[in-house]
Amino acid sequence: MFTGIIEGIAITKSIAKQGTNLRFTFECTFASELKVDQSLAHNGVCLTVVAIDGSSYDVVAIEETLKRTNLGLLEIGSEVNLERCMKLNDRLDGHMVQGHVDTTAKVTSVTPREGSWEVEFEYKSAANYITVEKGSVCVNGVSLTVVKSENNSFSVAIIPYTWEHTNFHTFKPGTAVNIEFDIIGKYLAKLAHVV
Repeated sequence: MFTGIIEGIAITKSIAKQGTNLRFTFECTFASELKVDQSLAHNGVCLTVVAIDGSSYDVVAIEETLKRTNLGLLEIGSEVNLERCMKLNDRLDGHMVQGHVDTTAKVTSVTPREGSWEVEFEYKSAANYITVEKGSVCVNGVSLTVVKSENNSFSVAIIPYTWEHTNFHTFKPGTAVNIEFDIIGKYLAKLAHVV
């Protein structure tokens, strides 16, 4: 379980194909604090640390994960948002994030505002892909508040701190991002179709 509050950015150091999987080596400032078998969110995708070497660590993304996320699009040097799993005695600063990405979306626009940026996203419609204005959504692992909500698109407002301390500063139209819709909305959508 995660909160959507990013702790740092990792740099992609290597990508190795292993059957239908990809093994990634990432470098980050707190790699020495990690342990093998620990869950770590990468652009919002929960992956298990399988090896640690100094300031680098390895994770493996299986085929199902690669189909649903933007991890297969990473290149050497790509920046990835990182968050370690939540501790039960910590404050919940963002919202409840599972690290189970629902789909990817494309950035359709990045509009500078006076002191912030408005970023719009578009995704393929599905019954349980729901956003509501002022509701929560997780984009590349970042807990955000929806500004505008449409059938298959939404926008968010990005404050300077988030812009500078996540990979959002790399976004441009066409950038693929990972989306995890709010868990409560997904349960409500499921119930609505069952009843």
